[in-house]
Amino acid sequence: MTQSVVIYHSGYGHTQRLAQSVAEGANAQLIAIDAGGNITESDWAALDAADAIVMGSPTYMGSVSWQFKKFADASSKQWMSGAWKDKVAGGFTISANLSGDKLSTLQYFITLSMQLGMVWVGQAIPNDGTVNRLGSSSGLMAQVGPTSPAADIPQGDLDTAKAYGARVAQMAAKLRG
Repeated sequence: MTQSVVIYHSGYGHTQRLAQSVAEGANAQLIAIDAGGNITESDWAALDAADAIVMGSPTYMGSVSWQFKKFADASSKQWMSGAWKDKVAGGFTISANLSGDKLSTLQYFITLSMQLGMVWVGQAIPNDGTVNRLGSSSGLMAQVGPTSPAADIPQGDLDTAKAYGARVAQMAAKLRG
């Protein structure tokens, strides 16, 4: 059986709600990056032991939150040791606007994953107007209005998150053989 971890930063609860859906689909452990951009040593150990790591951040000003960036910079130890080489990777984001430059955030995750030697898994669900309604192939994108609470995230986005988590876990199982 493969182990999956969802690591995320959430500023207002929106990314956390998506993370929970991704984790449900992947049967994954959730790790929250705290408001100071930190995780515990046991969190690092869980990431090192995982077969798949799915990263999440809100899109702020066209990229990941500074808290997620601090975590990413700290992963240089994993880069140096090759600890995450050949692990499966995926990513998700949410913003208030339909575009909101979410693609920049997903591309950040892809670049980070490639630098760490990971294998990126994209979205395999076509946009049917409800599921994958934003039409992302690179990873999971979700959107909710600028003053909307996390409870207002459209069910289709949450269903897409769950399906994406399942896909990442399935790909990890295939690669593990």
